[in-house]
Amino acid sequence: MPRVTESGTNQNIRAGSRGARFSALGIGVIVTIHLAALAVLLSTEYGPFAITLSLLAWAFMNFLLLTVLPRPAVCAALALALTVVLIGLSHFKFGILQLTLTFLDFLIIDRDTFSFLLSVFPQLQFRLIAAGLFAAPLLWLIWRFDPFRVRRRLALSGLGATAALIAAMAVASPEQSWEPFQGVNHISNLARSGVVAVSRLASTGWIEADPPANSPLSLARDARAATLPALPTDACDTTAKRPHIIMLLDESSFDVTSAPDIKVPAGYTDFFKSADGKRRTMIAESTGGPTWYTEFNVLTGLSARSFGDLKFYVTRIAAGRVTRGLPQALQNCGYKTISLYPTYGDFLGARTFQKAVGVEQFIDMAEMGVNEDMQPDSFYFDQALKAFAREQSQQAPVFMFVYLTANHFPWTDVYRPDLTPPGWTPPGNTAEVDEYIRRQTMTAKDYGEFTARLKRDYPDQSFLVLRFGDHQPAISQKLLEPGIDQKSLAKRLMATDPRYYSTYYAIDGINYRPQNLSSALDTLDAAYLPLVLQEAAGIPLDSTFKEQKSIMLRCNGTFYACKKGAEARRFNRLLIDAGMIKGL
Repeated sequence: MPRVTESGTNQNIRAGSRGARFSALGIGVIVTIHLAALAVLLSTEYGPFAITLSLLAWAFMNFLLLTVLPRPAVCAALALALTVVLIGLSHFKFGILQLTLTFLDFLIIDRDTFSFLLSVFPQLQFRLIAAGLFAAPLLWLIWRFDPFRVRRRLALSGLGATAALIAAMAVASPEQSWEPFQGVNHISNLARSGVVAVSRLASTGWIEADPPANSPLSLARDARAATLPALPTDACDTTAKRPHIIMLLDESSFDVTSAPDIKVPAGYTDFFKSADGKRRTMIAESTGGPTWYTEFNVLTGLSARSFGDLKFYVTRIAAGRVTRGLPQALQNCGYKTISLYPTYGDFLGARTFQKAVGVEQFIDMAEMGVNEDMQPDSFYFDQALKAFAREQSQQAPVFMFVYLTANHFPWTDVYRPDLTPPGWTPPGNTAEVDEYIRRQTMTAKDYGEFTARLKRDYPDQSFLVLRFGDHQPAISQKLLEPGIDQKSLAKRLMATDPRYYSTYYAIDGINYRPQNLSSALDTLDAAYLPLVLQEAAGIPLDSTFKEQKSIMLRCNGTFYACKKGAEARRFNRLLIDAGMIKGL
């Protein structure tokens, strides 16, 4: 038998002791990382449901990493880093959009998203590199002190179990529309949004549309549902004399007298009247928030609600995939098309989206020479005049889409008191409401000066102006039904109660009288504004807009809500078949 020397025995004992210490150190590292993750989650998650869901998400991330790399300490460290990064990104997004991170942020990652992040946070690239240089040696040390291995079969079992539990909790308690706007529960909200997004894409895809004609699931169609040609059936005479067209997006503006007991200055409601003296109502698809829903409506003539739970990303989803739109129709009639965009063009894919629907010149905040997106309305009117001066010499009519921003929230601060119109006196509401009305008064003053300059400087040119409020301000939810409880208010908003989605639209002419206002109904969904504008300018409708006008007349000015979405789904299918909606 082999002899065991004393020195060999001591070496084995020492090796065993080192192994035990090594294992103990590895356990300590793993426990420390998991405790750190628990502290991070408890500092950002509130309520038993959110905490439980975030812990399941934490376990899911660990099991997912363990299926690739069987080292629990390293996987825990990577999961912790990912959790911290996700919470940081969610805080960053909330600071800009007042909305926390969702699964769709990763499902629709594109160059515009990164460009926008770097434009508003120029040090991000340097910080990411610095974080990587710091993390690499730390991960190497954790790797060295990780003596344990986890079998892939066990990791897959854990992954499946946690995924099932997360899905069950998300289905049992669906995320409410207001929750992402609270700025908390970042990881649990992200997990729930993943369940919603996957379910949505699996059931209906990106956009709601009738099945294709050759699908076994397709519904019988009536004679109105004939496939539309890809090009307009009516050729447009590009040599005809047509008015220049200006479309003004009036930020957060509506007639506040629709709320009870609101005091306003004399003549306040005159601003909401068209040249024919009528006051008209536009029904938006958002309230108190996303301007880009209405941007999508008025540029494409389509409904953001067709994208269901994904509608928050409507311009990013549609970018390069939706080509049917008002600017394209105007281009076909010889118009030069321009958009003056008040923030960075990479925001939610705005530049790519607008270019695809026919905007030739997209001028964003950087090209206008400013680094803040909230400028006085007079600034954007001046930019519009400069752009028109550059283009009008080419003898082609100009279409210009102009955003106004002075009435953007918050209204708790007095914005540019130096621009207060002469003779302004607060009418006597709360300070917030009076500030809101003051800014509307500023807009009315600046708009009057803008139209006066057009009339004075271009007496031989004609202009058609269509202006509208993109959505109601957030404060309207406190004004329209004072004392309403949050649960009832949430029901109103989820049911798209018109009281909370009504703004205004108005049609003005400068050296021009609108030719046809048959589409300018007293109450109209935002998606129909392209019809109103084209007919008022005397532009022949192409086949897609003719079909949409017939929908408008059948549905009395409603679009998505008509027949519980059936008309919108049918119309979307027609555009898909015509090649104007692709890849959705």
